[in-house]
Amino acid sequence: MVKNEQVKNGVIFPVGDKNLAYQDFFVGQSYLQGLVSDPDVSVSVSNVTFEPGCRNNWHIHHDGFQLLLVTGGEGWYQEAGQPARRLHPGEVVVTKDGVKHWHGATKDSWFSHIAITAGKPEWLEPVSDAEYAALDEEEK
Repeated sequence: MVKNEQVKNGVIFPVGDKNLAYQDFFVGQSYLQGLVSDPDVSVSVSNVTFEPGCRNNWHIHHDGFQLLLVTGGEGWYQEAGQPARRLHPGEVVVTKDGVKHWHGATKDSWFSHIAITAGKPEWLEPVSDAEYAALDEEEK
């Protein structure tokens, strides 16, 4: 059973188009809606929506940071060397400069967050299917 299907239609902001620009760095389908496109603003602000099971690769933000404001569904966030954290609407994640991490939907739920990002991302390896599948087992 898929949970939070209403998220696929947008929660607060539009869901956007298929995230083709970053598809090589995601497992599964994500959608991207830019929210701020002002050249005088030094951060990117976007609504990112993940289909169930979708997650991005491990990555690092250099010379910047990333803030995630969870707006819908259920997701995961994990920093290298730390346990994964299940995310719900209203939660905020702060990722500091140079911290290796990933985020995405749970296997059975849509997920969306606003990403406020500064700096340049370095995209790394995917989260393996085995690592991802083990997350729900760890919570039992």
